[in-house]
Amino acid sequence: MPDKIVIERLEFHTRCGITPEERQRPQPVAIDLELDCETASAATSGHLSDTVDYAQVSERIVELGSKEVCALLETLGEKILTLLFTDFPVSRVRLWLRKLAPPIAQKAGSVGVKLDRPRAAHHAQDTDPMPSCFVTQQLHRLPKGRALDVACGAGRHALYLAAHGFEVEAIDRDHDSLAKLSAVAAQRRLPHLTVKQVDLERRTDDRPEFPVNAYDAIVVCFYLHRPLFPWLVEALKPQGVLLYETFTIDNYVRYRHPRRWEFCLAQNELLRLTSSLRVLSYDEGEHDGGPGMGSVCTAQLVAQKPRQAVPTRESS
Repeated sequence: MPDKIVIERLEFHTRCGITPEERQRPQPVAIDLELDCETASAATSGHLSDTVDYAQVSERIVELGSKEVCALLETLGEKILTLLFTDFPVSRVRLWLRKLAPPIAQKAGSVGVKLDRPRAAHHAQDTDPMPSCFVTQQLHRLPKGRALDVACGAGRHALYLAAHGFEVEAIDRDHDSLAKLSAVAAQRRLPHLTVKQVDLERRTDDRPEFPVNAYDAIVVCFYLHRPLFPWLVEALKPQGVLLYETFTIDNYVRYRHPRRWEFCLAQNELLRLTSSLRVLSYDEGEHDGGPGMGSVCTAQLVAQKPRQAVPTRESS
């Protein structure tokens, strides 16, 4: 049975109603939430960062509800679901959203909607790419500033970081994916997200896409090209942070995925490839791979570049 965080009767004002008059004036609503999430790590460590911060959840919902103008409570409820699944590591959300002063002739304590949605089902009806649980859980470790999303694909992490105030550069070799990402960033008014087409696996001694000491944060998820690691380390600013997650050999043994074992990390290999960095967090094992992936065997690393840079490759 999953762990749960419960928030009862969170009250705020929003503009929601069928008639223009209802949407012109804020009206009181309340929401009850039940969030399925992992709490065992926090119980052991005592660190808020190892669980879902219910104060932050409450703040984000009130912020969203205060700004939105909707005809239906169902629409506001779906927007709240998207917020929770995008910004917090929750696997299922049950919510009861209701008007406390409904505009009906009959006397009623409240009227509203109840929604019950697992993460995967919500993602299936949502066109927005979802960030991985690993990235959302570790966001607090990333120093704000300039970020690089390597092998960004559809850009789920680039969009997530840009929405949280980072200046993001997203690189990939797929032109179509980058074009779609650029269009989504423009639609969401995220001017600080830029894209660049790069062949990350070309043979070269020159990597201008990884300038030295340039990034406060670098994110790499489900991509492995071992020759890039020295460049990744050098591209971090002193005290910059690398978030890296990809498949281990255990995933290939169990599921024959990826299609070649060379695309998987050996045990502790990620630690060896980033040995010049200070490890802030590391875990190998079964993790939530996100929508469409289910449980996968991965290595998850959070590592920081020291103040005094350690040389990682010889000068050419």
